Amino acid sequence: MRFLNLILILTLLAAAAFAQQKLQPGVAAPDFNAESLDGKVYNLSQLQGKVVVLTFWSTRCQICHSELPKLNEVARRYSDKGVVFLAATMENQAKVEPYLKKNPFNFNILPNSFGVILKYADMDGSGNINIGFPAYFLIDQRGTIALKSNGWDKTAKLDSEISQLLSSE
Repeated sequence: MRFLNLILILTLLAAAAFAQQKLQPGVAAPDFNAESLDGKVYNLSQLQGKVVVLTFWSTRCQICHSELPKLNEVARRYSDKGVVFLAATMENQAKVEPYLKKNPFNFNILPNSFGVILKYADMDGSGNINIGFPAYFLIDQRGTIALKSNGWDKTAKLDSEISQLLSSE
């Protein structure tokens, strides 16, 4: 009986540790497959060797809306340097396309990406998703998270970190 109790306690502790997932810089970025608005499928493991900027956003996020011009400028600056810019949203194509007509976003847009968000969002002890929009994950050439950030006015830091990754090649 004591052995069974020990097994139960260890199982509960392991489940609690998993539920409190927190991806940090230096950790391998979770692999994913996601289809963009133009029908291209992105698989993170196939992007190894490239710097990847993965942004999570929503059409209803006012901070995301105000950050778009700055993010577009960062994407423009690195467009010829092989950096891959991906923007994942839980919203579907019908919701995203009208928004993008008024608010162009120079990233590869990944609608219906709830599964990707689940892999990257922090989880609290109850298994609830905890992610602030916009959220930024900068993934280095080896597939490791180099920067994790969220919220307003993070593009200068993102730009600086991309530059450092490219200069270390």
